[in-house]
Amino acid sequence: MDPAGNGAHPDGKRGSAEEEVLERIEAFRRRRPRLRDDFINSAHGAGGKASAALIDGVFLTAFGNDALAPLTDGALLTLPSGERLAFSTDSSVVNPLRFPGGSIGHLAIHGTVNDVAMMGAVPAWVSAAFILEDGFPVDELKAIVADMAEAAVNAGVKVVTGDTKVVSKGAADGLYIATAGMGVIPVGVELDARSVRPGDRVLVSGTIGDHGVAVMLARGELGIEADINSDTAPLGSMVQDLLAAAPGTRWLRDPTRGGVATVCNELARDAEVAIILNEADLPVRPAVNGACEILGIDPLYVANEGKLVAVVAPEDADAALAALQAHPLGGNAALIGEVRDDPPGMVVINTGFGGNRIVDMLAGDPLPRIC
Repeated sequence: MDPAGNGAHPDGKRGSAEEEVLERIEAFRRRRPRLRDDFINSAHGAGGKASAALIDGVFLTAFGNDALAPLTDGALLTLPSGERLAFSTDSSVVNPLRFPGGSIGHLAIHGTVNDVAMMGAVPAWVSAAFILEDGFPVDELKAIVADMAEAAVNAGVKVVTGDTKVVSKGAADGLYIATAGMGVIPVGVELDARSVRPGDRVLVSGTIGDHGVAVMLARGELGIEADINSDTAPLGSMVQDLLAAAPGTRWLRDPTRGGVATVCNELARDAEVAIILNEADLPVRPAVNGACEILGIDPLYVANEGKLVAVVAPEDADAALAALQAHPLGGNAALIGEVRDDPPGMVVINTGFGGNRIVDMLAGDPLPRIC
C-alpha cells in the first residue's frame, strides 16, 4: 500500500495485509488528541497535539460557539451593515527578548497582523497589553515599544488601545505582551478549509524554520554559531498581492508554532483531504537545515514568523507563485505539494530517497518559548 494513495492490488481486490494497513491508516487519520494531563507543561503551548488537546478539553468546552468553532487564525465577524471583520488575539513570551532579526516588540505586532491577514482581511487596528516585571529597565521597555511602533508602521496598522500591569520580580521573565488585532475583509474574499479540493496546489512563501532556529541559537546554550536571522515580518501586503493575482486562493495560514507540518495536518483534518508534500521542493536555508540536524529536529516542525502557506486552485498556481516571488518577502517562495483525496486527513511527504512517509502533528515542545 502506497501511503500517498498510488498503490492498489493488481486484481482490484484488497488483500488481508493491505486491509490491515488501511485499517491502521484509518485509525491514525481519525485520531483526535485528548487531554490526559493533570498539569500544564510546555508542550501545551507548542502548537501541536498537546495544544490541540488543551483547546478541545478546556477552552472549547467552556467557550464553544459558532464564531470560535472553526479554530482558524481569527474570528470572522459580520456586522449588521454586512461588512465582515477578522478579529484575532495573540501573546508573546519569547526568550530572549531580542534575537537576530527582531525582538518581542516586532513579534507582538507581526504575530497579530499576520493572523488577521490569513483571514483575507486588511489589518488596521491593534491593541497591546504589557505585563511587566518589577525592576524591568525603562530604557529597555522604551526600545521594545519603539520596535512595536516601527513594526506597526510597516504593517499599516495603528495601536489604538492597551493596558499595563506590573507583577512581582521573577513572575514574568521581564516582559510579556498580549495583543489583539482587527481588519476588514474585502468583498468577495472567501478563505475556508472547506473550499479546498483535490488537485489544488500547496505553496509556501519562503524558507522555513528561520525564526525558531534563530531564537534557539540566540540563547547561547547549545554552543552553535550560525548566521541565521528570524524571518519576523508583516504579511498583509503579500496576502493582498496574492489574492489579486490568484482569485482561486482557497486557504491561508502562517505556520508559526508547530511549523508547516502542523498547519498542513490541521488543513488535512478540517478539509478531509490528503496533503502530499515534496521534500525536494521545501525551501530550507543550509544553515537552518544544519542546525536542525544537530538539534535532531525536522525544519517542517520549526516555527516561522514571516511566512505563509497557501492552497490555490491548480489553474492559479503559476500566477500565485509569481505573485509571491515578486513580493520583497517572497523571493524564495516555492510550490511544495498538492492536495489529493486519499488518504484523507493525512499529510504525506515524498522523500528524496524515492519513498514517502507520514508527517504527523508536532508532539512535545522541542523549541520552547520561541514566540
